[in-house]
Amino acid sequence: MDVDVKSDAVKVTPAQSGGTMQRILKFSLGLTFLYIAATLYFGLRAHSLALISEAGHNVSDFLALALSFVAVYLQTRPATDEKTFGYQRAGVLAAFVNALTLIVLSAWIAIAAIHRFASPVQVEPHLMMAVAAAGVVMNGAIAGLLWKFSRDVNIRSVFLHMLGDTLSTAAVILGGVGILFSGLQWIDPLLSLLIAAMILWSSVAIVRETLHILLEGTPRNLNLADIRKAMEKVDGVINVHDLHVWSLGSQSHALASHVQVVEMDVARSEALLNHMNHQLRDHFGINHTTIQVEITDCPTVDGCCSPPEPEVIDGHSHHHHGHGAHDHSHVH
Repeated sequence: MDVDVKSDAVKVTPAQSGGTMQRILKFSLGLTFLYIAATLYFGLRAHSLALISEAGHNVSDFLALALSFVAVYLQTRPATDEKTFGYQRAGVLAAFVNALTLIVLSAWIAIAAIHRFASPVQVEPHLMMAVAAAGVVMNGAIAGLLWKFSRDVNIRSVFLHMLGDTLSTAAVILGGVGILFSGLQWIDPLLSLLIAAMILWSSVAIVRETLHILLEGTPRNLNLADIRKAMEKVDGVINVHDLHVWSLGSQSHALASHVQVVEMDVARSEALLNHMNHQLRDHFGINHTTIQVEITDCPTVDGCCSPPEPEVIDGHSHHHHGHGAHDHSHVH
């Protein structure tokens, strides 16, 4: 026997203030475009592979900013009958694409640096340092603007781009000083290899996080055992099983579960469900839940019920549920 319970709906809000982020991203796009033109032009004049690598890196940053701008816009759009969760994962997808482009770019820079070791080119360190200094200021300013929004994986991917650029352009300045005083031209391709390694390291971390979200893994900051324990502490709950927690976006989490309870009337079961939803929202930041309340348990493996296998009868597929009808509690 199952109990029908529907809790009061709470609307899921966007992960970040879309308007503020869009203004910051617009400003960052303009600055980045100007710096790309400067680093490419002066990198060619100075014969500096490190500066040209920075131009390439900033092209990927420009694309990352543009993708993030589109993703922030999409995330603010409401849910529809076709997109029932809205576009909350647009930012996650943008971060994934950004990270893949950076991995490709790091490989290109590494290959170019290896060729430069074999065929050294005379570098103009003064021009190299001057352009890199401008880059430190610009990238540092953009990174600072994005930092307060960096909890969002989409914005964090761009923040890491800009922070990485700040550090790599600072390294270019140091490389220019080294070339100026030592005359060692291999410093320039060595810096390029270090920049490529740094890009690769940060990109792989973003790919892992975004894939975890896209594959609906349990959010890394949440522990399933702790969630189950908190739900089972609610008075009247016998056990919690078939528990699933996943991320809609980088900061928006959802939960689905079966909850076995003692015999009770509808009013008490509704109060129990409200209490459970408050626990999930206040202690774990889970604002969207689908909870099936039931009197009898269903067989589980490792705490999860297996989906029923469809039986084909007369060319039609029929699903059988051994524990009754499904009842849902939605917290929006």
